[in-house]
Order: sequence, then structure tokens, then C-alpha cells
Amino acid sequence: MGNLMGGLRYKEPSTVEECDSTWETDSESEEQPQGAEEDSGISDSMSTSETAKCAEQMDSFQQFGDTAESSTKMKRSLYAAKDLYKYRHSYPNYKEPRQLNEYRNLRFYLNKIPLVPDGIYVEDILTKWKGDYDKLEHNHTYIQWLFPLREQGLNFYAQELTQDEIKEFQNTREAKRRFLLAYTIMLDFFGIKLLDKNGNVSRAPNWQDRFQHLNESQHNYLRITRILKSLGELGFESFKPPLVQLLLQEALVECTLPNMRHSALEYFVYTVRAPSQRRALLRFAQHHYQPPENFIWGPPKRRCLPGGRGSKTEPAVDWSTSKARSSKQGSPNSPRTEKGELEGREAGEWKTAKLPRGILEGRARVDTEEYIETLPL
Repeated sequence: MGNLMGGLRYKEPSTVEECDSTWETDSESEEQPQGAEEDSGISDSMSTSETAKCAEQMDSFQQFGDTAESSTKMKRSLYAAKDLYKYRHSYPNYKEPRQLNEYRNLRFYLNKIPLVPDGIYVEDILTKWKGDYDKLEHNHTYIQWLFPLREQGLNFYAQELTQDEIKEFQNTREAKRRFLLAYTIMLDFFGIKLLDKNGNVSRAPNWQDRFQHLNESQHNYLRITRILKSLGELGFESFKPPLVQLLLQEALVECTLPNMRHSALEYFVYTVRAPSQRRALLRFAQHHYQPPENFIWGPPKRRCLPGGRGSKTEPAVDWSTSKARSSKQGSPNSPRTEKGELEGREAGEWKTAKLPRGILEGRARVDTEEYIETLPL
């Protein structure tokens, strides 16, 4: 298992609370007064009647995690919390890097070696596999090569990333260009279109058929988690919030992906490193989650302290049109993410804007392959 087996100094967290620092720097974690309007952090795009309609649709999708929601009190997954804690901390049990000539992930993306065991080169995947949904669905060996991580996947022929290899990858224009093309192929497979070099996404023209398939193929949720992690590892952290926002919108608002909502909240949101961005996503989700009493990812209840100050709302987020601006103020240390001073450095501020229904469907688009070819990486 490589880099997850070493590291005697690392003390693994033993509770979900120790893993999750999302709300630790938030001043709004106490319950709001009765009747007060909650700031979701992201502009709402659904009326009360639409919320009720979506709730009715949820009654017909009592599958997998949602079945448990309706019958028992839900609990956060300690396994998921630990896994994503390690990811956001850049894997505390990190091992020594390999030599440069053993960087198999980088060499694969430079088209110098094929993926193992299938013997397929990345250029063949990029030119021949787009739109071949049967192949993308049923082949289970390519995903670990297209989206490498510093952890072992199901394909034991795929090699884990190292810190030095990540630096080399991020400095190699050809590898990053091919990585983005691979990302667009998988988005198309899911029914999503990459709009621009900022990572904004929308429904693709094929969204209805692909969303129906995605809603019924939960193993693809594992692939989405891996893709989100890999985006962050290889220099595309800012691409994650727009994708997670779209998936939350479809799962909770449009009800096109109702089976995904638990995975989106338990895994997808927590791949985002900046706590402020996670809070914004979770406030949006909490505003639309049905039944609301089953939402377990919100701010914890806080004791009222003497002389405490009033709550402070976070700026609303527009994932569709804004880019993250570097924050000059870091976040305090915390058990989960700020402890390694990773998340506080990346926390961004986002502009307020209304997110239109359908999420950017009417927005002018650019040809993905064309802009990737000229993208200054």
C-alpha cells in the first residue's frame, strides 16, 4: 500500500470530529433564530414549490444510502472522513520519492509507456474513446492511470504518485494538456461539459441519457471521487468546486441524480481543500436537503459563551462565473486540514450572483479541445 503504511509519528484521527475542520473557523455554527433566513453561501435557484416537488420525487428513489436515511438515524462515515482527511493533508504517511526515470504516471501522460495491463497508450484513449460509453463503463483498469493519486487503487499495476512526480507533472505542459482532455472525456461520459479554463461546467447536450445512467450506476461515484482528488493533486484544485456544485444542484434541486446525494455530501464536498468553499457548498445543500432533519453535514451546535459576538455570514459563492482570489489571511490550525496549513492558504473569496436554473445552459460556450490546445499551463 506504499505511502499509507509508513510514518510512525503520524497519529491517525479516531473520530469524524477530529477529521472534519469544516466549521471550526466559522462564526455561524450556532443555530439560527426561528424564522431566520439561512445563508447557504450559494445563490438559490429553486422555489418552495420546486423543493416540495423534488421531495416527492425522492420518495420513489429509496435506494442504497437513501434507504438508510428513511429508516434509521444517519451517521457520518468514519472511513470516509479518515480517507479524505489523509488526502487533504497530503498523505501524512508519505514515503520517499522514486527516481525520475520511474515516474510512470508522467511517462504515461507523455505517451512513452502504455497503461498496464491493457497496453493502451494515452493518445489512443484521448482520440478513440470519447463517446464510447460502453468501453468507458466496463473497462476498469484505465481510471487509475488517467487520474493518478498518492494511494493505491484497484489496478495494482498502476503506480502511486509521489510528491516529486507531482511537481514534474505540474511543470510539464504536454502532460497537463492531455490530463485536461482526459477530464473532458470523463465529464462527457457523465453528461457534463467543461466550459472554460476556469473549470466551470454545465449540462452537456447528452445530459438526460447520461444522468439516467449515472443515477443507476453507483460505482461511477467512486470514479468521481478519484477524479476530484486527482484534480487537486495535479494543479487543478479550482476545478473541483464547480463540479461538486453542479452535482449537488442535480442531486438536490433538479432531482436528476437523487441516488448521488449521499456520495456528493459524504465524499465529493470533502475533497475540496478550502474550508470556506466546503462551508458554502454544505450551506447550499442544507437549504435544499429533504427531509431537513436528516441533514448531518451542517455546523455543529455551539454552547453560548458569555460575551459572545453575533454570527457572521460567509460571502455567497458563484461557482459559474468567478475565480477564486487568494486570501491574504490564513485559517487557524485544526485537526483535519488547517493543521497542515494546507486549506487556509487556498481559501478563496467568491462573488455573489444568481445561479440560473439549468446551470449555465444558456451561456456561450467555447470548444474544449480548442482552448486546451492554446491554454497557458
